[in-house]
Amino acid sequence: METGKIILGVVAGIAVGALIGILVAPQKGEKTREQISEKGSDLAGTIQEKLNDLLEGISKKLGNVSAEVEEEKEIIEKKEKVKA
Repeated sequence: METGKIILGVVAGIAVGALIGILVAPQKGEKTREQISEKGSDLAGTIQEKLNDLLEGISKKLGNVSAEVEEEKEIIEKKEKVKA
């Protein structure tokens, strides 16, 4: 989870920096609004990708833990059969 927070912080920092750069640039308002819209779309796509990667990683880890729990369960059941 720490990695996810770091990635999200970096992405947010980049977005804020880009927005500030666009807002202080000397150009027409229409062009500025267009750039903000494009950057917002790009940022939304990047965040979606990062969240998907994070969820995929969590899912894999959960699958690994489930497999390990199942293996341990089988070992315990075998030991119980030997005791009986």
